[in-house]
Amino acid sequence: MKALVFAAGLGTRLRPFTLHAPKALYPLCGRPLLYWTVLKLKKSGVVDGIVVNVHHFADMVEDYLSCEEFRSMSGGMTVEISDESDCLLETGGGMLHAREYLSDGIFLMHNADIVSNADIRALAAVHCEERAATLLVSGRKSSRYLLFDSDMRLCGWYNAASGEVRSPYRDLLPSDCRMYAFSGIHAASAGIFRCAEELGFSGKFSITDLYVEACRDYLIKGHVQDDLCLADAGKPENMVSAERIIKNSLLYL
Repeated sequence: MKALVFAAGLGTRLRPFTLHAPKALYPLCGRPLLYWTVLKLKKSGVVDGIVVNVHHFADMVEDYLSCEEFRSMSGGMTVEISDESDCLLETGGGMLHAREYLSDGIFLMHNADIVSNADIRALAAVHCEERAATLLVSGRKSSRYLLFDSDMRLCGWYNAASGEVRSPYRDLLPSDCRMYAFSGIHAASAGIFRCAEELGFSGKFSITDLYVEACRDYLIKGHVQDDLCLADAGKPENMVSAERIIKNSLLYL
């Protein structure tokens, strides 16, 4: 199984570091974020190849992917580059842009700045071809939630701060749904590309927008990991938590 690693972002919250280098190479516990993401995918035992999308300081990411430290860690995995140098496409557009590498079957997606104890093997095990996507979620506190029915089928999105609800189901009430925070880690089937085409998605867009619009007619489900510990390492204030997760996990060698 392949995994698409989103490493193209501008990382504006990590300035001044990202004025001179990409977010994916921000050092954490002595190694770049990208190192820890790929190591986690490799250690899951279900990922044998990665596709890395690049944009901001693309050449630096590509150089790192070919350096001895990375090659030694990722030995045996295929590494492919999805080049977005001309235009940053966000997560949904980035997935479509990488289609040539991913359209053979089920694949995973993982943001490069997410550090967690996510059980990648369990996520891959519950996903199946009949689903367009399976989203790893948890009950942690957030300002934004995905909304699910009693069978954990996606039915909408909710901004708890503003009260905004997005859903193909008219008059959907968050209080009638199961609310979970998205981890930025998900599995998808090749059918997700047909789904995007049929709904008219192209260019630059968020994959969450695609999931929310598609959930009426395509099977998109949530997979809950109750013990999920997660830190968005794209924010400086989360670096201590991110380091703690790495040090407390089997990733720290």
